Amino acid sequence: MNSTSGALAGLERTSLRQRALLALRRAISTGELAPGTHLVETDLSEKLGISRGTLREAMRQLQQEGIISTNARGGLAVRTLDTEEIVHLFAVRAALESLAAESLAARPDRDSAVTVLREAVQAMVDNQDAEVGERIEVDLTFHRELCRLSGNSVLLRSWEGLEGAIRMSVMWAGRDRAVANMAVGPHVEIVDIIASGEAHKAHEFVRSHMDEAAANLVS
Repeated sequence: MNSTSGALAGLERTSLRQRALLALRRAISTGELAPGTHLVETDLSEKLGISRGTLREAMRQLQQEGIISTNARGGLAVRTLDTEEIVHLFAVRAALESLAAESLAARPDRDSAVTVLREAVQAMVDNQDAEVGERIEVDLTFHRELCRLSGNSVLLRSWEGLEGAIRMSVMWAGRDRAVANMAVGPHVEIVDIIASGEAHKAHEFVRSHMDEAAANLVS
């Protein structure tokens, strides 16, 4: 006799929640769910093919990530970032990722990390003609790996704490500017500089890359 209770059912619910999280994150990252959009449980649960309980679990996680928030009516909506928040976000990203690049370039055992980063860049190359949602994911993977490979767990946790806002910032000024910020060239150069061992140059290049990305969004 089949049963929907016990450990297997729990795994199934977890899997559904994770799939819902991925779908909602991508919909928000790409602008399918635009900033300020009121999130209606009945509509979303029907579109995702999940229960409202599972949806609520996913949405609680998104609240913790800072992607959605309570609106004036007491419901949940996609957060809206303003220009000041974008500028501040990229200033913090610049500090974190430039430190990560500098730390990696200074490491004598950086070869394995460089290999991983080159693979992340190749994924960006392979997805240049993909839908914008997939391009966002591979771009975020590169930057997350840069922080992870630094070996600084505090730095990585700080970056992951910003990931919700980072996702929301990508399409903030529209698709064309988002695509420009995800260009492969600067990411190749970041890896080449890290591979060369020029720690200060790696720091300055990543900081400049972030400054340019922020200016591209808010100009």
